[in-house]
Amino acid sequence: GIHLNALAYSMTTLGAGMMNSIFNFYYVKLFLNRYKISEVAFHQAQVVFMVWNAINDPLFGYIQDNSKFACCSRRQFSILYGAPLYALAFLLPWFPWKHYEEGDWLSGLHLIVALCAFDGLLTFVLLAQCALFAEISTRHESRLQLIKYNQVATLIGSTSILFCGLISDNMENFAYFQAFAVLVAGLATACMCYTGKYSTSQYEQREVCTENSNLEGSDGALSWSSVISLTKQIMTEKNFLFFVTMNFFQVFHLAFCNNFMMIFADNLIPKDVLSSSVRSIMYGAGFICPQCLVLLSHASLKKFGYYRIILFSFYFEGVAAAVMFILGPEHYYLLAFYLTTNIVIVQASFSLFNLPLADIVDADLIKHKRRSPLSSMVFGTNALFTKPAQSLAPMLVVTILNQFGYENLSKEDAQLDPSLFLGLHDAMFYLICLVPLCIAVIQILTWTPFSIQN
Repeated sequence: GIHLNALAYSMTTLGAGMMNSIFNFYYVKLFLNRYKISEVAFHQAQVVFMVWNAINDPLFGYIQDNSKFACCSRRQFSILYGAPLYALAFLLPWFPWKHYEEGDWLSGLHLIVALCAFDGLLTFVLLAQCALFAEISTRHESRLQLIKYNQVATLIGSTSILFCGLISDNMENFAYFQAFAVLVAGLATACMCYTGKYSTSQYEQREVCTENSNLEGSDGALSWSSVISLTKQIMTEKNFLFFVTMNFFQVFHLAFCNNFMMIFADNLIPKDVLSSSVRSIMYGAGFICPQCLVLLSHASLKKFGYYRIILFSFYFEGVAAAVMFILGPEHYYLLAFYLTTNIVIVQASFSLFNLPLADIVDADLIKHKRRSPLSSMVFGTNALFTKPAQSLAPMLVVTILNQFGYENLSKEDAQLDPSLFLGLHDAMFYLICLVPLCIAVIQILTWTPFSIQN
């Protein structure tokens, strides 16, 4: 039975994966280098995005868990109706609203609209899918099966970075890039609509009868006091707090890798060492290999459990960063390999995070004797605290790079002082090594005491 259901479930992952990897990988470089957005406008957009990003998760989670409207309360309908809007939002950044001058205020507004629209619809669709993950089955084997299908879908979806890089020459050919983005949006809509039509959950059969009797009784009242008390219950669980802290730094690290891998590689590895097509393959590998890794580690997941594997990944990241730092930036091939493995390990361990979260949902269900699981609220509360890291990472890095003259690089008429270059390149190299090293230490300290382990 679960195979068709797992297939339907994972089609949303495929569609979203194609769009998200392209969006996150290219938008920072596009706005900084092509649209020449000012640092102030970039920060303003990230702050607005940070606030919206944090609020929309618990907000949509609460609406989806408690709404009377089928398009919100039925997970499948949320996906079906959200999909085309999500795809349109994905296309927003790639089409400039006019020819942008340097520091144009409109490019700042464009970034705010693009980030908020894309993230809002991403949240609406993927939160429904996350809730579906916890509700399709409570059996650990079934969940591992879902994760397996999901990884294959993510694997196929992540190839969009590879093809996009090869077709558009890593965004040098912008018209080809735009055409490819439109193609991706169309395919993604079709995939997500498939989930909306063909997936089912184990609570559905029960829910239809009980919900009807409940709605007449309670008027489906969305009382804020109940939201606050539920959130309080979730947040006083110490395992949830350990997980959220560790996850915050994982999201930060992931945004750091996604948004800047291309910028760092372009600046630190000379063009004659790595050609454009080799770079495309390297960037593609950074998104494709994590999924292969998770698929291959399926047996060891069963053997060791997610807790140890996630912990091991933190030790690996820390050691790799320390070794790279000691060796220095002159080893170009090693640096390319390090940049790629870093993004691979961070992505791979991050894709296991639904397992501890689903266990937290189950533990909460048992502890508070709930009738149905608070899936969306647990996932939403987790997002409330971890999502700001997606904006903090680019803000922090852009501020540091601009201290070393990065913004002058994108000016056409800039007379570049070679000593300035050296300072900038050193700063980039230190960032590449020290950020992962510090994050690994913090994560080891917060993940070690986590105590729900399957």
